[in-house]
Amino acid sequence: MQGAASLAVARASPLCDQMGMSETPAAPIGTASSAFLFGTRTAATSVFAFVIVFTYIGYGALAHDYGFTVGWAMLSTALLWAGPAQVILVTGLGAGTALIETAVAVGLSSVRLLPIVVALLPMVKREDSRPWQLVVPVHFMAVSVWVEAMRHCPALPREHRIPFCNGAGLALLLMGTVATGVGYYLQSALPAIFGAAAMFITPLSFLTSTARNARLLLEKAALGLGLAIGPVLAFYHVQFDLLWTGVIGGTLAYGLHRLRRTRLTPETKPGTKPGSKP
Repeated sequence: MQGAASLAVARASPLCDQMGMSETPAAPIGTASSAFLFGTRTAATSVFAFVIVFTYIGYGALAHDYGFTVGWAMLSTALLWAGPAQVILVTGLGAGTALIETAVAVGLSSVRLLPIVVALLPMVKREDSRPWQLVVPVHFMAVSVWVEAMRHCPALPREHRIPFCNGAGLALLLMGTVATGVGYYLQSALPAIFGAAAMFITPLSFLTSTARNARLLLEKAALGLGLAIGPVLAFYHVQFDLLWTGVIGGTLAYGLHRLRRTRLTPETKPGTKPGSKP
């Protein structure tokens, strides 16, 4: 759902090749198919494979508890591909919440994916990329895929970045869909606390991965401010505390980033060039 808006605003930029979280050089890639396979291998050996499997085992058990069919649960994983949004969907519909209210809640939950899509598309798209070529990687885009793409894509030729994202996304999506079915049928053998613990693995892994891969001042400041502001808002029972944490922390981090860049950039007066004497 977030893809339509992001496709219109994302533009390719050479600066994206030098930005982000890349620290792991990619294996030599010769063709698009080898880039796709490299993406699947990266996903299969990533810590996110473990996270996805256990998260969706818990989700499958949750869907069973609320009376949904296994086919419905697995289809929701394939179509939504967003754990928090799926939990909102199941608990909302299962508790009898109005369909429109549930849809709005799911949509608001998924807005968090828009910034990462907008940030990644300029890195992976080519000047001659057509919108339909970006639909699949945008659908696959989750925090897990985004982290791996930001690590590996800058070291890949631009024409191989979309196949890499498709390979990584498809591998993780298949793992999640299968794990949903496994969790559904394991529900009777799993303790109730398992579902909650499995779902908690997801935000924990996102936090540690973001902290490990943060390189720019903007990334580190946003993470630190979010960790400081979030508990304060939660303590005072501020409504939409998570949303306000992102808005306040992200805005302050961006302000610090702009202030630092302004101080590092020589002042330019009318009629002069940067670095020249007035």
